Amino acid sequence: MTTTRYFLVVAHTGREESLESAVAVCRQLTEAGTVPVLSRDEHAEMIAVAPDLERMRVLGRDVEVDDLELTIVLGGDGTILRAAELTRGGAAPLLGVNMGHVGFLAESERNELTATVSRALARDYEVEERMTLKVEVEADGAVVYETWALNEATVEKRSRERMLEVAIEVDARPLSTFGCDGVVMSTPTGSTAYAFSGGGPVVWPNIDAMLLVPLSAHALFARPLVVAPESVLAIEVLARSENGGVLWCDGRRARDLESGARVTATRSEVPVRLARLDPAPFTDRLVRKFQLPVHGWRGPAREHVAPGERSGASAEQRATEQRATEQRAAERGAERGSGA
Repeated sequence: MTTTRYFLVVAHTGREESLESAVAVCRQLTEAGTVPVLSRDEHAEMIAVAPDLERMRVLGRDVEVDDLELTIVLGGDGTILRAAELTRGGAAPLLGVNMGHVGFLAESERNELTATVSRALARDYEVEERMTLKVEVEADGAVVYETWALNEATVEKRSRERMLEVAIEVDARPLSTFGCDGVVMSTPTGSTAYAFSGGGPVVWPNIDAMLLVPLSAHALFARPLVVAPESVLAIEVLARSENGGVLWCDGRRARDLESGARVTATRSEVPVRLARLDPAPFTDRLVRKFQLPVHGWRGPAREHVAPGERSGASAEQRATEQRATEQRAAERGAERGSGA
């Protein structure tokens, strides 16, 4: 008996290029004998432009999250965060194809779309689990709101013209109070997102930790913190914050916070699973995504090996080494030309 294979396709259908790519992916999945699944809104948009794709199914109506084999995400990091929200609690990993700009969570680029889907159909990928946060809001001693975050939970000021007055707490002990624009509580995955913009450190995703990054704090001590994954981070909105604040999780889920509210972040028991086609070192991903200069790099002392020919070198490793080699060659040429 053959088991039906369901692939959720999540796209930024508001963009023509993403919509065309979603149609192409659904056709490729259908031709392979599998069933593409879409959210209700995206299903309606897809049928409108590709009525021949009648094999598509609707998530939550025809197919449940637990029935999915894989989620193919076409878009940037925001679309991947939306896909993580749609599939929360399920086992299907997310495979991102970057249709945006940086696309830090994406695994491949738009020009590799057909090959990426082929590898998904062949189950030619590895699965990596990413830590998430459990977030709770307390008021008058009771939990009034619960949610989660893959990247970060941020407590921000509600009024543009006033600072947010907060107390920072780690493991049930007070650390500091200050006025600020907000405070980011982040996972290692989120360390290259909002926390990065706020001056926080980049944390390798295989490290279990939580980050706390104050935003524009009016204080002598307001440095980014890195704490153990078992720690409990808490932010209290002080009574002198007359206008209160607002909680944002991954920029998607919001909750108003009144003065006296308390937000806690702990490690969630439910991770997000990412499909990886190229398990390259995180360093190479940083270089590629942020286009970091690596000129002058000589590499560790070892017998000479041509760039990319090391055993087990990934595509990202080969690209980084080739870029460094080309930059070194250009430098040597410039030195010879100047008579150095």
